[in-house]
Amino acid sequence: MKLKASITLKKVAEILDCSFVGNENHEITGFNEIHVVEPGDVVFVDHPKYYAKALSSAATTILIDKEVECPDGKGLLISENPFADFSKLTKHFMPFVTWESTTGSDVIIGTGSVIHSTVVIGNNVVIGDNSIIHAGVNLMDNVTIGNNVVVQANTVLGSHAFYYKNTSEGFNKMHTCGGVILEDNVEIGALCTIDAGVTGTTVIGKGTKMDNQVHVGHDCLIGKNCLFAAQVGIAGCVIIEDDVTLWGQVGVAADLTIGKGAVVLGQSGLSKSIEGNKTYLGSPVGEARLKFRELAAVRKLPVVMEKLN
Repeated sequence: MKLKASITLKKVAEILDCSFVGNENHEITGFNEIHVVEPGDVVFVDHPKYYAKALSSAATTILIDKEVECPDGKGLLISENPFADFSKLTKHFMPFVTWESTTGSDVIIGTGSVIHSTVVIGNNVVIGDNSIIHAGVNLMDNVTIGNNVVVQANTVLGSHAFYYKNTSEGFNKMHTCGGVILEDNVEIGALCTIDAGVTGTTVIGKGTKMDNQVHVGHDCLIGKNCLFAAQVGIAGCVIIEDDVTLWGQVGVAADLTIGKGAVVLGQSGLSKSIEGNKTYLGSPVGEARLKFRELAAVRKLPVVMEKLN
């Protein structure tokens, strides 16, 4: 998320009631997770394993749980609980705003678009030209929909990210302040859920089509002209390149990349990234031609075992 106006390192430290390292006038322009940080951003880190990655990232301010050597040109915020304090900052600068009607504030609807009377629209929502939003759809805050888009009944765009930290007191939730973008000519089926980015944006590329009951997790980047069949489930921070087909009930674990033109057959489970322009099957997934050979070999096992006995 980007701030409407920059703020100093000292001021952010005062908000968190924590110490800081660096120039007190060091400029902060946003708050983001490690995979989407830019210069001016604050990023949080709360484990030594990831200190180096955070300190060397594009982020110029690091919210960290231990005072370490501060890289040139950067600032540190020293916190006992970086996860909780990062969420505190995002809530402070982008708090949840209650809807006072079925349509929030700062809503723009383009020419020729049809919005069913039962659609609920949050704050800061843009709908392009000639799009159709069917009955019962919920467009939560910070959703942008392009031209010639179809969203079928009872779908939710912009639901909160499934992002928790396990503590001795239970699961603490990270405040969601990101958004969703549907590019032109996208079609989303009924009863789908597309989570907003935690601080960034979940993107569905131009021309992509989704069947009913598809779930897309937070901060996913879906390419152009992809095709997802019913009950596909995609975890957070997945990159799916252009022209990918996922058939029914495919499951994709977090932080993976699916290469351009890949086809994944039904009920397959991805626990690792896969190359493009190949067909895949199984759980754990593998190239389909090899998986079919494995299945054929398994069917022969009873005969082999009988001969051995």
